[in-house]
Amino acid sequence: MLILLIIPFFLMSCNDTQKEKNIVEREQQLLEKEKLFAQKESEYQALLKMRDSVFAKKDSVQITVWPAEIAGSWNGKVICTESNCSDYVVGDQRTDTWEFDSDSTQLVAKIINNNNLVRLYSGKFESNEVKLNFKTDSTAKKNVEMNVRLNDISDTKIKGTRTISVDNTCLAKFSVELTRSSK
Repeated sequence: MLILLIIPFFLMSCNDTQKEKNIVEREQQLLEKEKLFAQKESEYQALLKMRDSVFAKKDSVQITVWPAEIAGSWNGKVICTESNCSDYVVGDQRTDTWEFDSDSTQLVAKIINNNNLVRLYSGKFESNEVKLNFKTDSTAKKNVEMNVRLNDISDTKIKGTRTISVDNTCLAKFSVELTRSSK
């Protein structure tokens, strides 16, 4: 009879061990889910911060554009007026299309000849004067720096000068005259 009393006790304790094992397993699963949720929450908060910083920067970035009397397309005539460089001869002329434009970060002037981009100057407009600059990169065979200064500005004409320095050994100067394109 004692055996009959002990058997149910063992059965119940086996059942309790199984229940305990199930509870421990569920707790482990719950802890894993909590860790995963915490990680996702952390990523979400990081994304919110990044979004807020992007919007803050977007609002603080000012896009600069050329004034209306300069922006757009111009027909350009450039004449060499002075040179001690073998590449440039006094009297040489060149006609191109000059487009005053801006990208997302700066003012630019594009020099176009026969529908091909010849040069891209970075630009500034200060004190009613256009300043353009171009430099070759360090991998170029020749170290060339070009500076354009346009300081005689009207609605239909812009005049100024361009200087070119090659390898810091020679200098060429040009007169620049731009007339508003009729396109």
